[in-house]
Amino acid sequence: MTIDELLERARQCGTAQTMTVPDSWGQGRTVFGGLSAGLAYQVMRASVPADRVLRSMSISFVGPVATDAPFGFQVEVLREGKNVTQVEARVVQDGQVGVAILASFGQARTSVTGVENTETPPFTLPEKPVFLPFIPKVTPQFFQHINVNLIDGNIAFTGSDTSHHGGFMRFRETPAALTDAHLITLIDAWPPTLLQQLKTPAPASTLAWNLEFLHPHAEVPADAWFGYRAITRQAGEGYGHTEANVWNAHGDLIAISRQTITVFA
Repeated sequence: MTIDELLERARQCGTAQTMTVPDSWGQGRTVFGGLSAGLAYQVMRASVPADRVLRSMSISFVGPVATDAPFGFQVEVLREGKNVTQVEARVVQDGQVGVAILASFGQARTSVTGVENTETPPFTLPEKPVFLPFIPKVTPQFFQHINVNLIDGNIAFTGSDTSHHGGFMRFRETPAALTDAHLITLIDAWPPTLLQQLKTPAPASTLAWNLEFLHPHAEVPADAWFGYRAITRQAGEGYGHTEANVWNAHGDLIAISRQTITVFA
């Protein structure tokens, strides 16, 4: 199934029905985390006025959400103020919470404050990008659907001294149009930065993810590449704290992504 088909299924599902995700969108024993967050966003978006755009999301990956098994969504509007709507969403399977999300949506307001971001991607897209490969039983299943072009840093499990990486990303099958739900899914496609320091494969997962969207940002074609660069702020005791910037095809910074990673090695 394509990302468009899954997002449409989530929209139709809402909070009244359940849906399944095929194993090709898996990540180990769970649905790819970026997809589960994107699907939940698609459902919660229906509870928010159209003029209030996503400003931030805090996502906790509580437990695995199995592929090829039904799960549902719970959505609650916690508060709808004059300018901001706060929404909580949960992905629930077999009575257990798999993903919990708190999102803030805010409408644009006139303000005397303003700071323009001038940081641009530190690299350019190669003429012939080389993608991280999909290798059955080695790389995540969802790599079948997303192209990740690694330019900066090293491949996972190579025993590298580096703890940063970056490059470009987009969906293998071009969506009809790019929405925030697509971007949420796409941004989480990169492996944890710390995996490149390991010499052999070992389990790792995202414990918590905070995503901030910057507005306004210009529309881009559905097949556009997005730049990404992540650094590790600190790591130890089996946990890592990373921070990433995401740029659109115009070189505009459109998102800031922060993750707490667990590594079992």
